[in-house]
Amino acid sequence: MLFADVILPLPLAESFTYVVPAEMQEKIGTGFRVVVPFGKRKYYTAVVLRLHHKPPKGVEIKEIHSLTDSHPVVNEHQIRLWEWISFYYLSPLGDVYKAALPSIMKPQDLEERYRSRTETYIRLNTGIHDIDRLTGRSKKQAELYQALRQLFLEEGRESIPKKEITAKTGYSNTVLKGLTEKNIVIQYPEEVSRIDTHFVSSRKAFNLNDHQQKALEEINRSFEEKNVCLLHGVTSSGKTEIYIHLIEEQLNQGKQTLYLVPEIALTTQLTSRLQAVFGDKLGIYHSKINDNERTEIWQKMLSDSPYEIVIGVRSSLFVPFRQLGLVIVDEEHETSYKQQEPAPRYHARDTAIVLAQTFGAKTLLGSATPSIETYYNAKTGKYGLVTLEKRFENIELPRITLENTRELRRTKKMKTLLAPGLIEKINTALGSGEQVILFRNRRGFAPMLECKLCGWIPKCNHCDVSLTYHKNRGELKCHYCNKTYKPVGECPVCHEKSIEPVGMGTEKLEEEVIQLFPSATVARMDTDTTQGKYAYEKIISDFQKNKVQILVGTQMLSKGLDFENVSLVGIVSADGLLNRPDFRSHERGFQLMLQAAGRAGRKNRQGEVVIQTADPGQPIYRYLETNDYEGFYHSQLEERKLFNYPPYKRLISIVFKHKDEHKVESGSAFFARLLQQSLGEMVLGPNKPFISRIQQYHLRQILLKLDNHLSPAKTRQFIKSVESRFREKQDFKYLVLYFDVDVMG
Repeated sequence: MLFADVILPLPLAESFTYVVPAEMQEKIGTGFRVVVPFGKRKYYTAVVLRLHHKPPKGVEIKEIHSLTDSHPVVNEHQIRLWEWISFYYLSPLGDVYKAALPSIMKPQDLEERYRSRTETYIRLNTGIHDIDRLTGRSKKQAELYQALRQLFLEEGRESIPKKEITAKTGYSNTVLKGLTEKNIVIQYPEEVSRIDTHFVSSRKAFNLNDHQQKALEEINRSFEEKNVCLLHGVTSSGKTEIYIHLIEEQLNQGKQTLYLVPEIALTTQLTSRLQAVFGDKLGIYHSKINDNERTEIWQKMLSDSPYEIVIGVRSSLFVPFRQLGLVIVDEEHETSYKQQEPAPRYHARDTAIVLAQTFGAKTLLGSATPSIETYYNAKTGKYGLVTLEKRFENIELPRITLENTRELRRTKKMKTLLAPGLIEKINTALGSGEQVILFRNRRGFAPMLECKLCGWIPKCNHCDVSLTYHKNRGELKCHYCNKTYKPVGECPVCHEKSIEPVGMGTEKLEEEVIQLFPSATVARMDTDTTQGKYAYEKIISDFQKNKVQILVGTQMLSKGLDFENVSLVGIVSADGLLNRPDFRSHERGFQLMLQAAGRAGRKNRQGEVVIQTADPGQPIYRYLETNDYEGFYHSQLEERKLFNYPPYKRLISIVFKHKDEHKVESGSAFFARLLQQSLGEMVLGPNKPFISRIQQYHLRQILLKLDNHLSPAKTRQFIKSVESRFREKQDFKYLVLYFDVDVMG
């Protein structure tokens, strides 16, 4: 008897075993989709993990209901990657499967299947000859017939979409219907792509300058010895052109390339640059395209003519490559590469390295501000390291100056959100026809409202967090559960009308900038203004075309965007980037500020950056002013070593959730005691997180600081055994817990 272990897209689910019916045994294989019964009168679309002849003991085994495909939809490389993600990130296979496939490829309802898109096409019936008799007195039908003949002849086509007929001939659908009813023309459905693939390359890759050419040669030499290489290149040094040359080398070898970017916003500019060189060889895969489009890309990747280059965000790791030769992880330092919710909580950069290894491919990591862990791996010889220290065309790095906002406010010289020196520089830039970027890493109008008399602050009913005020929408919003509330005019505690906004978000900054510079066109780029499918593209396009002079935004502005006419960048509240309660706050702040600064002066002349801070004596600002990444790296390394943080330790966070605070408190304490029996002082907590209640769930956290020499396999086995003992306790059976491996902060 043949059995199949299958993966179901269910939370907390590992593999399940089913009997393969006799009529399927010659047709089925690993990676096939099957429909299986599960629970009471429920069916799920599962993926076959493996076939074998060993029946599980003591379990009633059901039969597979049906086979959905005539070929595998998941290949062996993907299966191996899924299993690694499940193993390393302590995440069930069901969660990995759920994240990997487009939703429409794993329907629970058997009727919810992918349906191809069709259009009605028109062709002439070549078997009809007596046209004059058939059209009779209808002069318009006879004229349309002749127009169609001429159109097919001129365009060299045998058929044409029906929707083009009116535009190209000027005749109505009524006339066309008459020809159809007389069988002079034939209408029929034809499957068409939802994705625009009519891109033709318009240029060859640009010639590299001496610095770029040297870096390219060093990367290739590094790949001879190591599978992973870090390209540490300053902002605007031309890393993208080096990537293009590396992609060309892969195409010449018949290999595919995966190009990872941290944010969907970056795909807009990069897609244009890559399509100019590679045309329709390029596929784009991310969450902003709909499920049908993602499924169509998936199917193309399984076909005999797959995309040779795929650009996308972290989800593009899961598409079915066949001949992967190179993975490029651009802006590798970005925290956006780490999946937070839901599981699996994988890091796309590290997962990309494993994906490349399954193919024997190479991985190139690129950044002007590498993560501490990546740079440590490069400096200690685990990865190759190539540096690019000159900007393209030898443009100087931006000149960075600090504005002491504490002193300016003390002397009453700062009357707005912007320092007088920054206002003056903005006026100068605008007067020269140049553009300005203002960076504030907090969206909304104000982080909170507060009663100026009694100090009352409106908070979310479901989370222990203050509500962010969004003035344009006239609402208060919780950025943890997305619940919205109406702003209150009167304090419910002291009953005075004394509630005012506290702090500043991008919305407030935009409003003030419009007042300060009324003749300039101002736009805002943050999560609130980029909700639509093409919202990113619209904002970026308008800024590129100089329709917008001042662009206000959050961290998405700092990520590799290339604007030729930007001469000035203002970082409006730098201290907020450095004062977050996690060990990466200075690393993250340094990266964001240096990356944001890199948007200035990318072409023609040196740019300027103004950083507004109330604490200009912070050592981090010295490193920023001199673009001294190396100095900053060594200072951070000393702190990490002193306090046992990565790269010297491996972090695993274990989070407990329950609506009963006593239960989550006692459950997390019990779990910690079990861990401490073997791990001792490597177990910290349980602790109450900074935000200790989200969506009415109380939270507790255990942090494991594990020695690097500990075996991941044995560590996983031990943690899972503790989880099993934990679940044996009736009180904790339904307490939610999850693992976050290599936690970001």
